[in-house]
Amino acid sequence: MGSITASRTQLRPDPQFGSLLASKFINCLMEDGKKSIAQGIFYRAMEIVGQKINDAEPIEIFNRAVENVKPAVEVRSKRVGGAAYQVPMQVNRNRQQSLAIRWLLQAVRDKKGRATHEKLAEEIIAAYKREGAAVTKRDNVHRMADANKAFAHFAW
Repeated sequence: MGSITASRTQLRPDPQFGSLLASKFINCLMEDGKKSIAQGIFYRAMEIVGQKINDAEPIEIFNRAVENVKPAVEVRSKRVGGAAYQVPMQVNRNRQQSLAIRWLLQAVRDKKGRATHEKLAEEIIAAYKREGAAVTKRDNVHRMADANKAFAHFAW
């Protein structure tokens, strides 16, 4: 489980902020290998974030937003004696980060009718304030884990 993928070792910090997290996010945002377009969307979103929230650097707000979306526990299916139980489990750091990024992007892609950088900026600001679709998703995962606490003894 603790194996490091090549993408982790080859990840370069992004050019504007020098952040590995931003770089990873841009790579996940990218479609069809069009990185310059993904970078453009991300940096325009960060500009909007910077204009709307003046008390911190945009990259700090982005980092905080991702932190706010990261789940501490999740439920996983485990079969025991012919029945499948939803067992709550701790989430390791790499998975926390990838789930947070995935949920933020899913929330952005589910919104319709505006430019992606506007939707992304809006979702980052919402996550920073602990609201929005991605944070709701995290809260639901936590709630599921809480509801299935009785099966925690099946954790492996």
